[in-house]
Amino acid sequence: MKNILAATTALVAAFSAVAVSAAECSNDTWNRVMQNGKIVVGVKADYKPWGFRDTNGDLVGMEIDMAQDVADTMGVELELVPVQSSNRMQFLEQGKIDLMIATMSDRADRREIVGIVGPNYYTSGTNLLAPDALELTEWEQLRDKPICGKQGAFYNQIVEERYGAQIIAFAGNAEAKQALRDKKCIGFVYDDSSIMADIASGEWDGFGMPMATEDDNPWALAVPKAEENCVFGRFMSGMQYNWHKDGTLVALEEKWGIQPTAYLADQNARYKDWLAE
Repeated sequence: MKNILAATTALVAAFSAVAVSAAECSNDTWNRVMQNGKIVVGVKADYKPWGFRDTNGDLVGMEIDMAQDVADTMGVELELVPVQSSNRMQFLEQGKIDLMIATMSDRADRREIVGIVGPNYYTSGTNLLAPDALELTEWEQLRDKPICGKQGAFYNQIVEERYGAQIIAFAGNAEAKQALRDKKCIGFVYDDSSIMADIASGEWDGFGMPMATEDDNPWALAVPKAEENCVFGRFMSGMQYNWHKDGTLVALEEKWGIQPTAYLADQNARYKDWLAE
């Protein structure tokens, strides 16, 4: 009898917690989007090939395709708003956008501000922009070699301490990459997504990203904080799950000429239907 009573008490408590959580969900953003028939998504306009402007001035890219899929699945129109790293969370907080898909790394401090829901849709990490002619393949090949970097970037310390590279740090990316062109170093260490954006620009013929990416940092999309555990947050969690399950993100990598990542391949294998051919 005591065991039955304890189990019943626990069950009632669990249902009460769910009821309280549901009561706290106003679903304001979700309801407004569905009522207006339009979702406003913050995306990058300067980070090819994830979000950039084509020759007609239209916003295109991998994350723009993701935003369009969200709108299509919800059955609403899509409005795109260009955001930057410095204002993307503020735009979401202020209600200027309903959803943010803008190359944002998932960090604990950001989870306190916006509603980050998983599974994460992408990842980036440390890699190297280097001349193809050098035929670099292993990080150990950098030992005692001059490597260009940006001042303050954490990648510098990692490559210096882990592989014995000689880091030459510059004030900005442009200076570091020009030094690479001038052969003052054999590579530029930085975030692999930024390097892939450089390669995709068509301005780096004869250069590539030869190393296996290390120290992955997952990317997160975000809904308003109040919607994180409500209808909108659960919906976007499901969208990401399905993108991994059906290979949508792997296909978008290929469409936009992005170097295939082990992360997306692993997530696709993890979530795919085990009975599918």
